[in-house]
Amino acid sequence: MSRSLRAFSLVALVATVLAVAAAGDAWARAGGGRSMGGAGSRSFSMPRTYSAPSRPATPSTQPSASPTPLQSQPSGFGGLWRGLGAGILGGFLGSMLFGGLAHGGGFGGGLGGGFGLLEILLLAGLAYAVFAMVRRNRAQQVPATGYYDRGAAQSYGGATATAEPPAAARDDVETGIRHIQQMDPSFDPRAFTEWATDAFFQIQAAWMHRDLEKLRPLLTEEMQSEFREMIEKARAAGRINKLENITVRSVEPIEAWQEQGRDYLTVRYLANLLDYTVDERTGAVVQGDDAAPVKFEEFWTWARQVGPNAWKLTAIQQAG
Repeated sequence: MSRSLRAFSLVALVATVLAVAAAGDAWARAGGGRSMGGAGSRSFSMPRTYSAPSRPATPSTQPSASPTPLQSQPSGFGGLWRGLGAGILGGFLGSMLFGGLAHGGGFGGGLGGGFGLLEILLLAGLAYAVFAMVRRNRAQQVPATGYYDRGAAQSYGGATATAEPPAAARDDVETGIRHIQQMDPSFDPRAFTEWATDAFFQIQAAWMHRDLEKLRPLLTEEMQSEFREMIEKARAAGRINKLENITVRSVEPIEAWQEQGRDYLTVRYLANLLDYTVDERTGAVVQGDDAAPVKFEEFWTWARQVGPNAWKLTAIQQAG
């Protein structure tokens, strides 16, 4: 194999390895779809989750067909394939580099002395297959019938559906809220839930527009730093995370407590939306799907100094 073809093959292989390894670097919704921030002493504990179904905030006056259940895919599958693919490709790359140097046979001697053209083609095919699997399994796809069912999901601007927690868990939340109200008698859980819903949409919009200034009043300093880093990376990469048709299915306070002079309230958000990333120059979709909605569940913890002070987002935790 000629030296120029050998160099081209090496560059192509390195680019493929980097593409597969970077496939998980997504700007998916506010916070990038990952856990971040801290919630005091509960930073490393999973919030309570409830299996009770959501109930519509506004009953429908006309019968409608039952929506197709929302389907979610295991979140670890993409990471497994991503790691496996990158490992295989990295191993082959090392074999090609050092094996070829050690045997002095260049790239034309097969596996014993390097790589032949056939091996390069097979490797490229494997890389493409792994990349396709990673991209396909990043999003949790949901059927359109479930997404557009307005009886089960309440859009922004209307009342929000909430799930009824078990009695013991509800008592814990209510106890925490009473403690908060001791220092702030004007605190109203219902008003807070409405505010938390509005803040959720404000943060998503500011994230999509990469506008840190609009995020500042709603984030703690730690969260500002994390968001700033991700927004700067998105700008440098020329990527815009598009968030459209957001439907909030449930907004539910599930934890309330005080520690070290601060109030904490964790809210469970269950929502679905169109979540995809486009190239800033061409407008082409480079990640996600602009036609298939995705479902997600996140726990956002809001904190403030004890008393009637402003709430700020201090942590985001992914479900599961």
